Amino acid sequence: MSTLGVDGGRLDDLVALITGAGSGIGRAMAEEFAARGAMVAACDLHGETVQDAAEAARAAGAPEACAIAADVALADQAAAAVAEVERRFGRIDVLCSNAGVLDGYATALDATEELWDRVFAVNVKACWLLSRAALPAMRERGSGAIIVTASVCGLVAGGGGVAYTSSKHAVVGLTRQLAFENAAQGIRINAICPGVVQTGMTQPLFDDRSSVMYEFIPNIPSGTWAQPAEIAKLAALLASGEVPFMHGATVVADGGWTIK
Repeated sequence: MSTLGVDGGRLDDLVALITGAGSGIGRAMAEEFAARGAMVAACDLHGETVQDAAEAARAAGAPEACAIAADVALADQAAAAVAEVERRFGRIDVLCSNAGVLDGYATALDATEELWDRVFAVNVKACWLLSRAALPAMRERGSGAIIVTASVCGLVAGGGGVAYTSSKHAVVGLTRQLAFENAAQGIRINAICPGVVQTGMTQPLFDDRSSVMYEFIPNIPSGTWAQPAEIAKLAALLASGEVPFMHGATVVADGGWTIK
């Protein structure tokens, strides 16, 4: 794999499948990976936005890029997405399992069963389904990286509702178990735990000055929030192979939220 250099690292010749690539952190990952020379398969539930992401990846420098519209919370579509990338590019070097949904800060008493099931399907089950589909070829080659977008809500309570917080705790556990099962095969599996990030998904909270978001921000030691590109750069580091001894880690980027 390419090494991380003074230019911030190259990902030349790597094939990256990025889910949730239609907007926010996933879109930033697609562009960041592309700018570092990776071939990008942008995957999202929404066909129009994922086409835009693939075009943005090409504009950012990807030697090749494609768009895949899929609901990766469904087993057949997750497997088909992985198979399509392997058919087009011959392999998947990096899987960024990034697709996720919020729960509107619904409490344990307010959340519906439907909400719970959808949040867990997208935030947790999809990560497992994609990993299950991508891992056999990675294990056969003896190399690969899986980067899961978790959250500080996977480490602490209060940053989301009951379904979201529970799902992100589950994602952290899934990441650790996957790493435990696959580290010896040369596959690096780690989770990123962002704090407050301004994305299309969170923008309504930023627009509402009375939202719970503005209760958190003054208590963040940095006093700021992140842009998606900042998280994408962290994903690129994990993809680069420059940290080969990192397995099952939860890498926090939260402005200091969890140190308090």
